[in-house]
Amino acid sequence: MTHPASPLALPFPAMPPIAGVTLRVARAGYKDWGRCDLTYAELAEGTAVAGVFTRNVCCSSEVELGRANVRQGRARALVVNAGNSNAFTGYRGREAVEQIMAQVADHLGCPMEQVFVSSTGVIGVPLPKDKAREGVAAALATQPCDWEDAANTIGTTDTFAKGAVATAIVGGKTVTLAAIIKGSGMIAPDMATMLGYIFTDCAIAPSFLQELLGAANAQTFSCITVDSDTSTSDTVLAFATGKAGNQQLNCEGCPGADAFAAALGDVCRQLAHLVVRDGEGAQKFIVVSVTGAASDASARTIGLAIANSPLVKTAIAGEDANWGRVVMAVGKAGEPADRDRLSVGFGGIWCAREGLPLADYDEAPVAAHLKGREISIEVDLGLGEGRATVWTCDLTHGYISINADYRS
Repeated sequence: MTHPASPLALPFPAMPPIAGVTLRVARAGYKDWGRCDLTYAELAEGTAVAGVFTRNVCCSSEVELGRANVRQGRARALVVNAGNSNAFTGYRGREAVEQIMAQVADHLGCPMEQVFVSSTGVIGVPLPKDKAREGVAAALATQPCDWEDAANTIGTTDTFAKGAVATAIVGGKTVTLAAIIKGSGMIAPDMATMLGYIFTDCAIAPSFLQELLGAANAQTFSCITVDSDTSTSDTVLAFATGKAGNQQLNCEGCPGADAFAAALGDVCRQLAHLVVRDGEGAQKFIVVSVTGAASDASARTIGLAIANSPLVKTAIAGEDANWGRVVMAVGKAGEPADRDRLSVGFGGIWCAREGLPLADYDEAPVAAHLKGREISIEVDLGLGEGRATVWTCDLTHGYISINADYRS
């Protein structure tokens, strides 16, 4: 990690081991950066898996194979390569992924389809098969590591390691969820966000885990944006080893299913917020709350239009209470809106109500709010009951600097 830690960084949490999960890291040397860049997670036999993936049509072979293989519902291993996304690399890229899958499957004595691979980094450069082979071999032979080592190893332009943990009581048993994620730029998820991995000892059917992950994703990862760009490699995978000893969850009516769903949602929300906090060049964490929309889906679309607006994001970076830019973003979203019912505020202070600036509006407290690190934007459309919350960050010169020299 060559860039200073984000001023919005949070400390890495204390994360307990998950029974049935063993983590290892190694240096494959995908880039000349003198650190580990290959992460290997070995999973107990019978581990359930679920996943959500990018809808970017120029996705990597890792995404294509993962999307197909997650349907069989079981996983024995995960390999994550950092520094090379292996996207837009044709048959050579696919061969590299299949080589990794075969190498690990042979080591574990499992089907290739139970080995999941992710890669992140520069697009358009085939993953070097020799380095991948040697990196995997090194990972298989090294000592286990902790969560923070794994979180650091999957990063690229990330400035701090990102992890989250939660627990739930399921059928009288305590189940634990531990998760890591990487992501800093190219963040506007459409079904997922960069690379995120959730591990739990809960016993749960793969189909129900998929259902719960999809629901959690819709309220978390799919509600964040840094720069409006959807990656070719976005992947979130959830692995459940079943070692907690609870009666298997397979439907919403199962005892403890609601508690597990809440814990999963909590972990996903924590991870999503961490990605925004590490947005490239970010100085401010922004919460966009939309109410009074025609529907929840409409509210989310409007929220993302605000969060993706360069004019809104640069105004926040400059601590400028220019609420007219928010009005502009609402109007361009393509969703139902009525100028004469629209209200806009910052930090819980309304600037305009029902289509008009407030007669007694005092910008001083709003300006004070915008000088902080945590910024809120409130929009009420006055049309219906739809609501949504979207998270983003400001747009600064730092974003340009990081991405202008990304390949160097």
